[in-house]
Amino acid sequence: MAIQMQMDASQEPSSTQRAYLAIRRMILVGELAPGEKLKIEKLRQILDMGGSPIREALTLLVSDLLVERLDQRGFRTSDVSPSNFAEILNLRCHLEEMALRESLANADHAWEDRLVISHHRMMREPRTNVERFEELHKAFHMNLLNGCHSPVLLKFCNQLYDLNIRYRYLAGQALNYSARDIGKEHSNIMNAAVDRNTDLACKLLLDHYRNTGAFLEKHFSVEAAE
Repeated sequence: MAIQMQMDASQEPSSTQRAYLAIRRMILVGELAPGEKLKIEKLRQILDMGGSPIREALTLLVSDLLVERLDQRGFRTSDVSPSNFAEILNLRCHLEEMALRESLANADHAWEDRLVISHHRMMREPRTNVERFEELHKAFHMNLLNGCHSPVLLKFCNQLYDLNIRYRYLAGQALNYSARDIGKEHSNIMNAAVDRNTDLACKLLLDHYRNTGAFLEKHFSVEAAE
């Protein structure tokens, strides 16, 4: 899964960066459950590092909306709910349409090459290799948008992707995609983008998100009712 902080490729990640990446991954894939109290001592044992970088990493994760700070009582992972997922999906659709339209308006051959290569790599990866597939899946979706010249907008899109994928991991095997050809959906989105057919690319992308969203909303609504 693409859950990396920005850093110079020539630099070794700091202790705080390593803690951030490790805890973030555990939250996204569900190894740390929603609403779970994050005890510094337990995380120290898991990550084999001191408490200071872990506290700093948790503070960074609060800004990512993956961790909540408890007044005088430490930290916990952010909870999940059907209403929270609906808000994430709605924001993602609005912001990614805006980013995709600008990306296609600025698209050049280098952007197209990155998109096609990322699509090829994603399609070749077995979905059974879940974390690697999700890393390539995110790369494809973000490459669609990276012609956008708004760093703030792209940061929000990146953050919403991670918040959304957390729900996908939590739903896990309960999702039933048998009626959909996800690979064809991705290919159709790519082809429309490469053709610079902005309206069609946006429609296909939002349909893709909303169809997946319908699966997830149904799953978490049923789970909340049990």
